[in-house]
Amino acid sequence: MNAGDAPTPFDDALLAAKLFIRSPLTFGGMVLRGSSPARDALVQALGEAMPCRKMPGHVDDERLLGGIDIAASLAAGKPVEMRGLLAEAVGGALIVPMAERLNEAVAGRLAQALDDRQVALILLDDGIEPDDAPPPSITERLAFHCDLGQSREWEAPSLNAGSGNTAPLCDDDLNALAATAAALGVQSLRPLIFASEAARVHAAMSGRNTAERTDLEAGARLVLAPRATQLPPMEQEPEPDEQEEPPPPPPDSNDTPSDSEQQPSEQELKDLIVEAALASIPPDLLEQLAKGNAPKRAGASGSGQKRKSGLRGKPLGARPGMPRGGARLALIDTLRAAVPWQGVRRREAGADADAPILMRKEDLRIRRFEEKAARVTIFTVDASGSAAAARLAEAKGAVELMLSQAYVTRSEVALIAFRGETAEMILPPTRSLTRAKRALAELPGGGGTPLAMGLNAAREVAHAVRGKGRTPSLVILTDGRANLDAKGQPGRQQAREDAEAAAKAIARDGIDALVVDISARPGPEGQALATAMLARFLALPRADAKALHQAISTVQSQPVPA
Repeated sequence: MNAGDAPTPFDDALLAAKLFIRSPLTFGGMVLRGSSPARDALVQALGEAMPCRKMPGHVDDERLLGGIDIAASLAAGKPVEMRGLLAEAVGGALIVPMAERLNEAVAGRLAQALDDRQVALILLDDGIEPDDAPPPSITERLAFHCDLGQSREWEAPSLNAGSGNTAPLCDDDLNALAATAAALGVQSLRPLIFASEAARVHAAMSGRNTAERTDLEAGARLVLAPRATQLPPMEQEPEPDEQEEPPPPPPDSNDTPSDSEQQPSEQELKDLIVEAALASIPPDLLEQLAKGNAPKRAGASGSGQKRKSGLRGKPLGARPGMPRGGARLALIDTLRAAVPWQGVRRREAGADADAPILMRKEDLRIRRFEEKAARVTIFTVDASGSAAAARLAEAKGAVELMLSQAYVTRSEVALIAFRGETAEMILPPTRSLTRAKRALAELPGGGGTPLAMGLNAAREVAHAVRGKGRTPSLVILTDGRANLDAKGQPGRQQAREDAEAAAKAIARDGIDALVVDISARPGPEGQALATAMLARFLALPRADAKALHQAISTVQSQPVPA
């Protein structure tokens, strides 16, 4: 199959939807990425073909799993159980909007429901960046991943899945699918099971009792191709031999050509299925795979650490606690905790059934939120010696580049320069590019290298940043060759020991740090400093501001090594 003959993403999504409604619990569900009229039309068609319930983005455990109905309990004077969304969606599907924002707790409960075959899911993924995606714990359990971001169809036909059964796949068909999965870099067994089931259901929809090549191609195209992480290895053409072998004898006249065409070999079947799967992969993804860049679906975004909050952020549900210190009372959850015990408490207190609700301290619930702390990148620059002008110019350019993205990444930047006998804060933590340019207009340079002073100053600033609830990140530009100690006195031995002690203090405090050696000839001192600090190390002897900014952003987006 040529790339030009491949079905459109909307055609494949329609076919996947038909397979899905034939056996929702077998396939688990669908991931529909990209907000578009085509996705809305497909969701509407799915809702007409099978019962669906929509899950709110801020769902809590009681609404998802069931619990006490407060209003009904107050009216009835006794606990009244409430069904959860998972129970209401049994026999159909649960639609999850903004699935890329699901927290881990809700994702775990949904994954458990999928494993128990209670319900199927339709995830609506509105992520823009490759890292913005639903949790892998759920997407791994859903057969079909459809990207409809570029589709412009606005109306979907009625989804008629038909009826009929198909026999299980033979060994040759299973081997061909397994070889296709291996060629595309799909390591998990779940997609292979999904692909074989998709081939069977596709054959049944076509009225066939056994699966054929087109059914296997459909299974590979719909299930395996969206999960591809590599291109199949290219086979090298054999070199022509000097002495050509005689042509093979003509086939026996008793063998009919139709028989050989209907029964391709296992290798030919595998090649055909791989070709069909490759034809349905988007061209940009093929280009990325050709460059060796597998699609990223998880990882840090470069922003600060996640932290619990009692005031703002993404809701995480309620927990027992006192509403003080800024924590807010979760009234509904408090009532929900108190209602089941009213019968016991009224008997103990001798109250009648019309008495007000008897509350106790252990009934109180407080709200919980999760927010991402803003990251503050603290540049600590060695401004000593003849290289000061170059280092400061690069640091200045990197600061301005990072500040230009501060509004998007919710980050701030600070700058400390150490030289002579002092370490001075040139730029306090700020998000203002104008303020930074004014502060960076004239930077001091030259003199000795009080490295310990600079590290101690950076640690103090990091503590102040952390005290304000933000995440500090140190970027230290130095060659690590100190010649002034922590008191500003000359002496390389003492200066090296003080710098090592200051670096170990940063490591003990658990401050994220990066040591960048931008000297012309990087030596072992910079690497030793990074080791003592438990920091990452970069040697950039020919770095400019843009390269320095790119390197820092790349390192900050990676998880900190244990």
